[in-house]
Amino acid sequence: MTSIKIFIVFLLIFPISIIFAQTNEETETPVSSVIDEQRDIIRFGTETEIANLIQTLRTGRASYLDDELIDIANRTRNRSILTGLFGFFGELEKSGLEDRAMRAIRERDYEVNETITAAVDYLGRVRAIEAIPVLMELINSGESRFLTNSIRALGRAASGEDAEDESENASFFLLDYYNNRFPSDDNRREIVIALGETRSNASVSFLRDIVMNNDERAFLRISALDALSKIGDYEGLDAIIEAVSSSDPNIRSAAVSALGPFSGETVEEAILEAFRDSFWRTRIGAAQAAGMRQMESAVPFLRFRAENDEVPQVRDEAIRALGAINTAETIEILDNLFTNRRNSDRIRLMAGEMLLLYQAEAYSLKITVEMEDARTRNQTPLYNGFVRILTTAVSSSLEDTARRLLETGGVIERSLALDMVMNNEFHSLADNVRTLLDEQRHGASLARKARLTLERLGLE
Repeated sequence: MTSIKIFIVFLLIFPISIIFAQTNEETETPVSSVIDEQRDIIRFGTETEIANLIQTLRTGRASYLDDELIDIANRTRNRSILTGLFGFFGELEKSGLEDRAMRAIRERDYEVNETITAAVDYLGRVRAIEAIPVLMELINSGESRFLTNSIRALGRAASGEDAEDESENASFFLLDYYNNRFPSDDNRREIVIALGETRSNASVSFLRDIVMNNDERAFLRISALDALSKIGDYEGLDAIIEAVSSSDPNIRSAAVSALGPFSGETVEEAILEAFRDSFWRTRIGAAQAAGMRQMESAVPFLRFRAENDEVPQVRDEAIRALGAINTAETIEILDNLFTNRRNSDRIRLMAGEMLLLYQAEAYSLKITVEMEDARTRNQTPLYNGFVRILTTAVSSSLEDTARRLLETGGVIERSLALDMVMNNEFHSLADNVRTLLDEQRHGASLARKARLTLERLGLE
């Protein structure tokens, strides 16, 4: 009887043990199976499922499924899938869909407007030189629904590497359209912007005339100033210098900003004088120009503006410019702005961000100490700000900070710590990252980001 009882108990327990074994196997999903599931979605999924997958990849800026996505783009005419793929690849400036985008434009009678617009924007974002004739044909077609995007894309496409001849041809094409096709005001502005994007000096004389025409609309003159700055040809410098003294404050500020690529005593004098302008945007332009040119003579003005300007945006730009100049003197100024706890959180965080950007190894630990002090004092906004700027830094000394945030931080802190791990390639923290793969404990969003972090580091 005893053996019969044991046998009966075994029969009762054995199925339960199988169930528990199956449950454990199902909950421990390896990263590789997740990728396989994503590949299955690409092969067999609905447009909604694929759109959700694209959004997931976009959030993580992932590229491990690019080949599969390119393949489905070449085979499908589904507007939601195509539009999403053009947007995803364009946002990250990924090549691979140029032929498909040009085919969509050529066969636009069989595609919806949304897909064509996304294809046009994609070709511009990846600066596809080979797409220039296709974009010109689309502009010449007279289809107003695509005109603005096509003009913008043409300018960008003509700025690709080794595109000197193409950029000149694109400039002449745009000039002809401006002068002979009577575009709307909005499209005139887009053409001027596109001329700047081409970086061709073929349009300098034309842009110069717009800037110096006091009867021309301000928005067009401002666009022409920006275009001249992008081209950087000294033949347009006199027009920019003249615009610095304009009675229109918006034109003055645009002119000062446009001086960044140029050098010379006249340019420096104009920039320094702009720091005295009562219009705050002009002072911002002066700070931006000084930072772009690493203009050491502007340091006293920048220091004064960083410490005293009544407009927060001006102070921000002055601090950014001090960082860009990046000399012993400017680093000392930024250090004082950061360590002075009487300064606003905004000033301290901006100064800290610049110190991390240009002197990360020297300041990452110091900023970590200030972050911990803010935490102990319950200065939550300041603490969160320090965590945010630390995630952008590249410094080996941040490994312990990242480990602590992964182990004890909240959802936001752990998410930012994953950025820190990714930026610094802290492979030694792989096990800490793996602990976040449990969706039930940490949430689907954080688990997904942890998976993507491991994948991008080449870890299982």
